[in-house]
Amino acid sequence: MKWKDFLDETNSRMGKLHREAPGMFEGFATMGRAAKREGALDEKTKELIALGIAISTRCDSCIGFHVKSLVRLGLTREEMCEALEMIGYMGGGPSIAFGAKALEAYDEFAAG
Repeated sequence: MKWKDFLDETNSRMGKLHREAPGMFEGFATMGRAAKREGALDEKTKELIALGIAISTRCDSCIGFHVKSLVRLGLTREEMCEALEMIGYMGGGPSIAFGAKALEAYDEFAAG
């Protein structure tokens, strides 16, 4: 999979839904702003938590979005692999398989 293309297609599909259900997107954006506000946890830690949930729920789109954010936040490949070890430990085989997808996305986004 080419993750950049996949996210572009996902954004296009979501844009169509957004035009039909703007209130849902506004509510989701409000929730996102509240969850991402600076507090005891920094944004990178919060994105790692989101990535763990994305992998656990097997959501390719969510994996792509959160990995892209983590690359923007300066996550190193070593940090990524350590996080994927913990996610795999907690989620077993399916999380290991989807963690491999997340690492593939990381490599693509980190390459620019």
